[in-house]
Amino acid sequence: MRKEQWCLAVEKREAEETRHRLLGEGLLDRRCKPRPEGGAVLFPVVREVPGALRCEFEAVPEQVVLPRHELVGGIAIMQENDPGGARRLLAARPSLATVLFPETPVEGEYRIRRFAVLAGVPSTRTRVTEYGLRFDVDLAHAYFSARLSTERQRVLRAMEEGERVLDMFAGVGPFAITLARRAAFVVAADLNPAAVHLMIHNIALNRAENVIPMLADAGHLLRLDFSPFDRIVMNLPLAAPQFLLTAARLCRDGGTIHLYALEEREGEYLPLIRAVTRGEVVERVVRTYSPGKWHAVYDITVEKEGSGESSV
Repeated sequence: MRKEQWCLAVEKREAEETRHRLLGEGLLDRRCKPRPEGGAVLFPVVREVPGALRCEFEAVPEQVVLPRHELVGGIAIMQENDPGGARRLLAARPSLATVLFPETPVEGEYRIRRFAVLAGVPSTRTRVTEYGLRFDVDLAHAYFSARLSTERQRVLRAMEEGERVLDMFAGVGPFAITLARRAAFVVAADLNPAAVHLMIHNIALNRAENVIPMLADAGHLLRLDFSPFDRIVMNLPLAAPQFLLTAARLCRDGGTIHLYALEEREGEYLPLIRAVTRGEVVERVVRTYSPGKWHAVYDITVEKEGSGESSV
């Protein structure tokens, strides 16, 4: 749609400076798109000003305000139970198939939520593509957070080639399969049978032949008499700290543990970490989880006393 509008014509070399000035003075009409004209740029303005001309401009399409949501593949998870908003969201994003609302928080030993379908295909299963990898996910049977995709890449960049890695709470395998790109092997354990079933599928889907899936309780991994690991991932924010001593015993001296936890204050788990290992610790906030609560990661360099024993 085009309409006639007051505008200012300026030389291209002055265009950026003029745009900032018009914005600052409240004169730039954001309902229309600036356009080039020969060696000049035409900026639409909200009223007649000295030097203004009348020209035709293309109107900027009206933006639809969409409800808050998180994307997981072809599924959107809304924060409010709003079927009308879900239908708007589905119409605005052609790549979406389903809009869900979580009826429960993440709970239970399998870390799952119950969902209501607000719009679209009645399914909780989708495929997530992440940095060239593919993960089939069923949100009703196994937890998955697409928001950790950049965090998985950060850990991958920190690795050396040929590391021995343990993922203590592997879920459907996003960390394990990502880190397999540099690891000698990754042992990927989870207590949830449905998650392990999907993980085995995702290992085959990505041809990650150096990932070893295990249906196992993280608290029992010491019984399996593993050789020490170079790197351990502990992504179970609600409960991972209680398994830190186990992780420290499974990690080699000088190895690294990535402990993910929910906390209400900075450094909340430092006393626990210091009780287990004396090594260097770097804390980072991954994302805001809820008001007054943060999803944080502690990158811990394990330092042991004596011959392979923890300082506890």
